[in-house]
Amino acid sequence: MAETTYSIGEGPATRVSLSLPEGTAEAIRARVGKREFSAFIAEAVERELRGQVLDEYLADYETRKGSVSEPARQRARQVFDEVFAEEAEWPAAG
Repeated sequence: MAETTYSIGEGPATRVSLSLPEGTAEAIRARVGKREFSAFIAEAVERELRGQVLDEYLADYETRKGSVSEPARQRARQVFDEVFAEEAEWPAAG
C-alpha cells in the first residue's frame, strides 16, 4: 500500500506532545479559549512552515539569480499567498 503524503494543513488530525512555557499557554487560552487551543497552534505552525517554504524558495532564487529587493520579497509573499489560496493547498513540508 502506498504511503499518503499530505500538504501543509491537510490530512487527518494526529496527536502530538507539545511543551510550551506556561505563560504562553495561558495567553493562548485567554485569547482563543480551551476548545480552540489546538486549532490556534496548528494555524501558527502552518503559517511558520509556509513562511519557511517561501524563504527556501527565495534563497534558492537568490543563489541562481542574485539578490531580491524587499519590495520584491513582499510581492513574492503576496503572490505565493494568492496562488496557493486559489489552489487551496501549499506544498508538502520538506
